[in-house]
Amino acid sequence: MRKTTAHWLLVYGGTILTQDGASPRVEALLARDGVIVATGPRDDMESLARHWAAEMPVKALDLEGATAMPGFIDAHIHLLGWASSLDRVPLGNATTRAEIVRRVASAVGSALPGSWVQGWGWDHSLWDDTDGGFPDASVLDAVAPDVPVWLRRKDGHMAWMNSKAMSLAGLNAGTEAPPGGLIGRDVHGAPNGLLFENAMELVDHVVPAMDLATAINTLRRRVTDLHRMGVTGVHIPEGRLTFQALQDLDAMGELGLRASMMLPFDTLSQCVDAGLRTGFGSERLRVGHVKLFVDGSLGSETAAMFDPFIGSAGNRGVLTMTLDQLHDGVALASRSGIAPAVHAIGDRANSVVLDAFEATRELWHPAGLRPRIEHVQVLHVDDVPRFRKLGVVASMQPIHATQDMDQVDRLWGDRGRYAYAFASLAATGAVLAFGSDAPVETPDPLVGVVAAVTRQRPGGDPPGGWYPEERLTIGQTLAAYTIGAAFAGGDEGRLGQLIPGARADLAIVDRNPVRTPMEDLSSLRVVATVFDGEVVYRA
Repeated sequence: MRKTTAHWLLVYGGTILTQDGASPRVEALLARDGVIVATGPRDDMESLARHWAAEMPVKALDLEGATAMPGFIDAHIHLLGWASSLDRVPLGNATTRAEIVRRVASAVGSALPGSWVQGWGWDHSLWDDTDGGFPDASVLDAVAPDVPVWLRRKDGHMAWMNSKAMSLAGLNAGTEAPPGGLIGRDVHGAPNGLLFENAMELVDHVVPAMDLATAINTLRRRVTDLHRMGVTGVHIPEGRLTFQALQDLDAMGELGLRASMMLPFDTLSQCVDAGLRTGFGSERLRVGHVKLFVDGSLGSETAAMFDPFIGSAGNRGVLTMTLDQLHDGVALASRSGIAPAVHAIGDRANSVVLDAFEATRELWHPAGLRPRIEHVQVLHVDDVPRFRKLGVVASMQPIHATQDMDQVDRLWGDRGRYAYAFASLAATGAVLAFGSDAPVETPDPLVGVVAAVTRQRPGGDPPGGWYPEERLTIGQTLAAYTIGAAFAGGDEGRLGQLIPGARADLAIVDRNPVRTPMEDLSSLRVVATVFDGEVVYRA
C-alpha cells in the first residue's frame, strides 16, 4: 500500500480495547499521520479533531457499534511459504491417500516440460484409507513416472517424493543423511521417498527456486488476505529471499504489514558483516531474531523427547544440533546483538534450550535482547516456571493444540498434560506471544483465539475442552496476539496497544469479544482493518 496524504484519523462510535492496563477501554482515539496522539472520551477527541482540522484533513471512522482493538500480530508465520503454498497443489484437507494421488495426477497432467509438481500440507494421520503409516515413492510413481514430485508435509519437517525426484537429486542406497536428518529406506536400504528434517536439503537444492520478482508479486497479492483477518503485524522465520522481497515492497511504499524477520542461523555471519542488529530497519520492516532449530516435529515423530514415542521402537526423536552447537549458537547470536529464537517441540528440546538460555543469560539480558522459544509444544513440568524466571518468551500457536490433540494422545499419552500449556505458563507470569505457523495452519487469528479459549475443535469436540485446565481467558488470549507479540519483537509501546505514540494499526470486529460468551466466539468476524491510519479492509 502506498502512503496517502497526511491526515488525522478519528475513530469513534463503538468500543475501543486498548491493551493498556491504566485505561483498557476508551470511547474514541485520534491519530495523526498513522500515529495515535490521544485516546479518551468521544467529545474530547472530536474537539481536538475540530481544532486540528485546519492543519490537515480529518477522516472519521464510525465503528457503528463494532469493537476496535490493536491489530493482530502473528508472532510466527512463514509469510512467503504461506503465500506461495496457496499456488501449489493443496493437500491439507485430503482425508485419504487416494485423494492426494488424484490431486497429484491432475497437476502432473498440466505440468510444463521440465517443471516439478510441488505440494504442501499432507497429513497421513488424517487418511482413513491407510493404516496410519507413512507413504512411499511407489504411490506417486504410479501417476508420475516421469515428472518429479515433491510434497512437503503440513509441518514442513518431512517431505515425500517420487523416484524421478530422487533420481534428479542423486539419491541412492549409498547416500548418507546429513547431521540432524533422516532418510527413509526400504527393506533393501534404498531411499523410499521420505526425507526428514535436515535430509530435505538433499533435494531442496535441485527443486526450482522462486526468483525475487515472483516473491514480490506473491507477497503483494497475499497481504490483502491477512488484512481481511485483522492481521497488521508478522514475525517471519524465513531467509534472504523473503527479506529482499519485503525490502523492495517497503521501498516502493507497498508493504502493508509491520514485519519482523527471524533470519536463519546459518546467515548470522552475513548479518553481522552487514551490520544488522535486532531492531535495525524501518517502521515497517525490522530485524528481529536469528532462528535456530533444535528438533523436529510431532507429526513426523522427530520431536526430541525424554521418553520414547508411544508405539515406537525406542524412538525419542531427533536433536538437530549438538548441545555444544546449541549453546555456542545462542552465545554467538547474543554477542552479535541479534536476539536468539529457537524452534523446540519436544519436552527434551525445550529443556535443553532453556538450559542454553540460562547459561548465556549474562550475554543477552544486559543487552535487552528478547530470547524466545518457538512452539513450546510439550514441556516437562519442572520447566514450566523457567520461562518467567529466565525472561524467555513462549512463542506458541494455539491452533496446534486443537489440530494435534489426537496425535498427542496417541504418541505422547499422559505427557499431553503439559502440551500447549498456555494457562500453566501464563500463571507463572511468562510472556506468551501467539501466532499461526502458517502454512502449517490457517493464519486467521480468530481461529486461534477460539482454540486457546475453548481447546475444542469446531463443533465442540471434545466436550469441555482438551485438558481444559490449560484454557485461557479471552483477555489473556487477545493480549498474547497483541501486546505479548509486540513485546516478543521489542515493539512494546509502538505496536500491540492503542495508546499515544503507538502506530494506528487496528483490527475491528463485529462485537466485543470480551463480552462474547465462549460458545459464540467462533462467530466473531473482522469487519475492518486499519493500517498506519488507513482503512485497508472493510467487509
